[in-house]
Amino acid sequence: MPHLSRSIAQLPIHGDVLELACGTGQWTQQLVDRARTVTAVDAAPEMIAIARSRVSEVDTRFITADLFDWAPEDQYDTVFFAFWLSHVPPPRFAAFWGMVRSALKPGGRAVFLDDSLAKAAIEERTQSHPGVPTVRRRLADGTEHTAVKVFYEASDLVGQLHSLGWESVIRDLDSYHFCGVAHPVGAVGTVGAGQT
Repeated sequence: MPHLSRSIAQLPIHGDVLELACGTGQWTQQLVDRARTVTAVDAAPEMIAIARSRVSEVDTRFITADLFDWAPEDQYDTVFFAFWLSHVPPPRFAAFWGMVRSALKPGGRAVFLDDSLAKAAIEERTQSHPGVPTVRRRLADGTEHTAVKVFYEASDLVGQLHSLGWESVIRDLDSYHFCGVAHPVGAVGTVGAGQT
């Protein structure tokens, strides 16, 4: 997804950056070019080890933690997450955004990328738990896994965030992906998905 990687250059990422669900560090290595410091969090030690090997900058810190139980100890100018919001179960949506709010400095922004609603047409959707949409994924080794996957329509997501006290701008990056920028309502500054 090279075009998605290039999209980071158009997003308002700066200062002290917190990356949620960093995975193997695909995005972390790009964030370090835009940030003063990067703190990257993921639940899987194996993912953290790979991410750490990709990023050697001294101002990058890695934390192994379950994001649903973790509380940030510091505040950041930017909270970034790529392809994570769609894995947050709807019952945890409000609590997740509460955690993001607590991680932001005054005037800070949440910046995110994810799959759009159109992507749902090419996924094998299931319903493992009431009210929690999931998809079935087959890996190269033949194993099957079920994962939470919530597909958002941009206008619906803007509305949900507004109901939680966020102002946001969400725009399509291509047919299957979107990017968003959000800040708490009343915070200093304006929101713009194309601002830097």
